[in-house]
Amino acid sequence: MSFYVVDVALPVPLLRTFDYLPVEGDARENYQPGQRVRADFGKQLLTGIVLGTRDTSEVPTNKLKPLLARLDDAPLLGPRDLSLARWMSDYYHHSLGDVLEHWIPTMLRRGAKLSEANESGWQRIPPPDTEPALKGSKQQALWQQFQRQEYITHRFLTAQGFSLAQCRKLTELGLIEEQTRLPVPALPESVRPALTLNEEQASAVNKVSAVLGQFKACLLEGVTGSGKTEVYLQLIEQVIQQGKQALLLVPEIGLTPQTVRRFQERFDVPVALLHSGLNDRERLQGWRQAREGQARILIGTRSAVFTPLPDLGLIILDEEHDGSFKQQDGLRYSARDFALVRAHQAQVPVLLGSATPSLETLHNALTGKYLHLKLTRRAGNARPPGMKLHSILHQPLVHGFAEPVLSAMQQHLNRGKQVLVFLNRRGFAPLLACKQCGWNAECRRCDARMTLHQYPPHLHCHHCDYQQPVPKVCPDCHSPDIEPIGQGTERIEDHLSALFPQTPVKRVDRDTVRTKQAFDDLFEEIHTGDPCILVGTQMLAKGHHFPDVTLVVILDSDAGLFSADFRGMEHSAQLIKQVAGRAGRAESPGDVWIQTLYADHPQLNLLIDDGYHALALSILRERLDQQLPPYSHMAMLRSECEDRGTAQRFLEQARHILQHWLKQYGQKDAPVTLLGPVPAIMERRNGRYRFQLQVFCSERKALHQTLDAALKQLQTLKGFNKVRWHVDVDPLDTL
Repeated sequence: MSFYVVDVALPVPLLRTFDYLPVEGDARENYQPGQRVRADFGKQLLTGIVLGTRDTSEVPTNKLKPLLARLDDAPLLGPRDLSLARWMSDYYHHSLGDVLEHWIPTMLRRGAKLSEANESGWQRIPPPDTEPALKGSKQQALWQQFQRQEYITHRFLTAQGFSLAQCRKLTELGLIEEQTRLPVPALPESVRPALTLNEEQASAVNKVSAVLGQFKACLLEGVTGSGKTEVYLQLIEQVIQQGKQALLLVPEIGLTPQTVRRFQERFDVPVALLHSGLNDRERLQGWRQAREGQARILIGTRSAVFTPLPDLGLIILDEEHDGSFKQQDGLRYSARDFALVRAHQAQVPVLLGSATPSLETLHNALTGKYLHLKLTRRAGNARPPGMKLHSILHQPLVHGFAEPVLSAMQQHLNRGKQVLVFLNRRGFAPLLACKQCGWNAECRRCDARMTLHQYPPHLHCHHCDYQQPVPKVCPDCHSPDIEPIGQGTERIEDHLSALFPQTPVKRVDRDTVRTKQAFDDLFEEIHTGDPCILVGTQMLAKGHHFPDVTLVVILDSDAGLFSADFRGMEHSAQLIKQVAGRAGRAESPGDVWIQTLYADHPQLNLLIDDGYHALALSILRERLDQQLPPYSHMAMLRSECEDRGTAQRFLEQARHILQHWLKQYGQKDAPVTLLGPVPAIMERRNGRYRFQLQVFCSERKALHQTLDAALKQLQTLKGFNKVRWHVDVDPLDTL
């Protein structure tokens, strides 16, 4: 057997691949790109992806290790998947092995077989010529299930109230047989008809339909409640009729149960789900259903963008502006940006939907790079809510509420409607302080104050998750005169329960809806339509349809007005408009009251008077003057270490390397600007000091050439083994 080595990508941070000898006795043709192998790497046993084979290796033969096992007979990933992974590795300057880990579910990363996704179930077989002798309503109902669907898992039938004995009775009658196979997502008993589109919706559907089968990026900018979801549904229907698959990405699957339910009830084809709320086996099943073409629609969160889809025909991102589409640790990719690359490779359109599009997306639409589709009015007879800025400067407040705001809340409740109160701050109070000596509860691991929670009582740092009991006396002066300062959703809930004792108050935040079931149960209560007050964080802002909410009250709306982050005003405006969009979505008109200390703030008034689009144009002009994204391209080098000086010196070395390379090879027509290193706004987090170095360039190619040169040298620096560092391309968080 001739000598050869297997080129393997391993999930380690090194920006290279690794040569291994084949498993003893394996022929060269047994190794194909996209297969999984088990490899010994240092003291670890890792699952890697085969990239190919070679006749030679730069590693001496006596130092090459043999692979421990070849896990697949056929490739799991195809040439298109590997090509996209290489693009992502190059663009985000990240290990190819780490990137490829995102393409396969957790069970496959651990070495599981594809067959472990199978479940026991029952398969319908051709019935006898005579009518089956079914006894009882249960047997008849069971047979009706199999009339609708050929294969059904045992687990699903049990959940529907059918017993094993009933299934075996149908087996004896020659109607079904027991099998173990990949389960098929359950189909609806009946399909809901499509809604009638208004003129703007129909125009959007027609324009995207015209580019099916080719790449085109499209922005669907539709005001809240304008019927964007119905546009998605009718486009997906066309894609399915063409024998293709559709991928729908949503910010958080647990926050959009209505959307998922609408899709599952609308189509008589399998719909697969991929999100963090599933267990590992369920994720493997959804991945296989999509990869093998069984599922024609895949709905998922950010990571679903990697799922192999052999017949991809359309990609849709709902709420494309949402920050959850950007991974904030490890491989810091943007699912939105990668969806565009994937759509281009597959030559299919990608539709980006939002009432408040990101400025990068809006800029591409305004310059003609994207097809710009607009929905300017709400679906049906719903009218946009009236928005009112209410100044609380020098005004008396009742538990954080202005008197006119409380009066408006009572009026809407008296009419049998629901009220939504928005405060983007969990817990009871953001600060616990001593009135005698000025002590306040600070996290011992972060430059942050700890949040007081009452249910159950404890102090909690939401940055590093450190928790401690609530002290009974001040730790410094031992005074018992310590009190909570400020308000969180818990405290607002208590105050509103006292102010409106006859009205149920329902809190919606991470502490009350930890599971999808809890979220669904709470939303079922809300959708009964009974008068109530909803109190919550931004969990309430993302795409929910509350037909009985006619008043939205936004507290503490000023947080983003003076942010050190250049995206602060953009994100604040998006949040305000998204929350405001929950009001008046049905027949009854809606109102929005915004409490603010800065009622004369020009950008806030522009948002209220002329809408998000007008404000976005204003911010874009500012970005152009300052040459900030989208008018330049940006990357961020970050370092962190328990020793402050070491973290800073590492980035000083990085800046020196960058400057030296730019002096020799930099392009005069595409200058690179370096800012820093400077401490992060929260310098110490989870016990480590953090510094950052910002890199700007007007040309994307020049930026990446500069980063490539720097990263190769940074990986060889000596004396910084205790420093954690990474590069973040197109960072969303610049603080």
